[in-house]
Amino acid sequence: MSLDSLMALDVGGGTQDLLVWRDGQPLENAVKMVMPSPTQVVAARIRAARERRRDVFLHGFLMGGGAMHRAVGQHLAAGLKVWATAEAAASLADDLDRVRAQGVEIVEAPPPQAVAVFTTDLDLLALRQACALFEVSLPARLALAVCDHGHSPGFSNRKFRFQMWERFLAAGGRLGDLITSQPDPSLTRLVAIKEQAPGALVMDTAAAAAWGALQDPVVAEQARQGVCVVNVGNMHTVAFLVRGDRVMGVYEHHTGCLDTPTLASQVGRFIRGELSDAEVFAGQGHGCARLAEAPQGQDWPVALTGPRRRLADGLGWRVAAPFGDVMLSGCFGLVAAARALEERA
Repeated sequence: MSLDSLMALDVGGGTQDLLVWRDGQPLENAVKMVMPSPTQVVAARIRAARERRRDVFLHGFLMGGGAMHRAVGQHLAAGLKVWATAEAAASLADDLDRVRAQGVEIVEAPPPQAVAVFTTDLDLLALRQACALFEVSLPARLALAVCDHGHSPGFSNRKFRFQMWERFLAAGGRLGDLITSQPDPSLTRLVAIKEQAPGALVMDTAAAAAWGALQDPVVAEQARQGVCVVNVGNMHTVAFLVRGDRVMGVYEHHTGCLDTPTLASQVGRFIRGELSDAEVFAGQGHGCARLAEAPQGQDWPVALTGPRRRLADGLGWRVAAPFGDVMLSGCFGLVAAARALEERA
């Protein structure tokens, strides 16, 4: 069955971006929304309970931590209680003993008087209700992107996540392999999404952004010879060396650990093959890796995307604007990757 419509949802640390794509409809007229990310929504609900001096009960699915993790810490610091089911608690740490040590009590039944807060990266009910207010029905097909560190109790989650990119490169670095219907079991956020939407296609947010940037005609033309796509996200900055239909190298760091000079220096040396994995990891980043055949000593053009792209102001990097909309790059990437996968099937 050919792909004629798709709901693309790009879930980040700050926002969740929605695109309703229908074949034949101009993208300028498509339904698009940029909303607070699920972790921001859950954090807001925990803060509201704290303001009312109410304990909270987290239940639902494993999801991204970030803002929710900080809100839980603030709730406990205020002398209030946090209960959670084992699955919801896994959003806070892979090791549930660490969650208990933080002060969260693991239970299965909701305690009396506690405010119940549902945890999920995919609130289909809310999305359907929001769109229904404007007489918009959501497509049955779904493609969704999140940033998944994977399940790695007792091991660095930065290293564990970067091993995903190393395996991808070792398998050939084909752009088409960045989207899948069968995520690795260790990628627990993606697995939780598949529990809720078994037919969904899933990919990493950075990969979706790279695919999206490549929908900019100028960036696509640059990729014929070689381009570095840099996604400066709210939480993570990820760069891909792309030539043709292959990724030749990957660099990943925490955006909060970067300033403009460091970003310029590390990306420049990554492109030229002068940046070490050890340097990135020592600076609280994830790492960098390149294929053996990646060019050495060359300065490829840089295409920039992501909500924190102002970190690169003054560097002369081109901002990729697929279909004239930078914030929807990830959604455009999800649609493009899903359509390419459908064509290969």
